[in-house]
Amino acid sequence: MGDSPIQFHKIWIDQCEATEGIRERFGLRDALHYLIGEKLFSFVQASESDPDFATELPLFVAEIRRIFSAAEIRGFLNHLERTKFFAPPEPEPDFDDLDDDTDDEPWLENPVLGAKELLRFSRIRQLLLE
Repeated sequence: MGDSPIQFHKIWIDQCEATEGIRERFGLRDALHYLIGEKLFSFVQASESDPDFATELPLFVAEIRRIFSAAEIRGFLNHLERTKFFAPPEPEPDFDDLDDDTDDEPWLENPVLGAKELLRFSRIRQLLLE
C-alpha cells in the first residue's frame, strides 16, 4: 500500500459498481457510454504513463467483460466507431451559426490527438473483444 490514502488506480472498482445503477436507472446504452466511452478511455490514457494504472488495466477490462456481454460491448464499440471515429465529415458550417462545438472533441482539429485517440480506441477494442 502506497503513502497515498486514495489509490486512484483502484477507482475502476467504484466505477464498475456505479455502472450497475446507471444501467438500472438510465439503460444499457448510458451504462456502456459511462464505463467504456468515458472511464475506460480515461483509464487507458492514464495507463500509458502510470504503471499503477497499467497494472490494474487487465482487472478493469475483465470486470467490464463480466458486467456486459460480448455482444453488448461489440455493439457499443461499433456504434462508437461509426459515430465518433469514422463519422462522415460534417457539412460546411453555416457561418450565421458560428457556435463552435468542436471544443467537445479537440482531437477533431488536431491530427496528432486524433491519431492517439484512434490508436487508443483500437487498443480498447482489442482488450475488450480478444
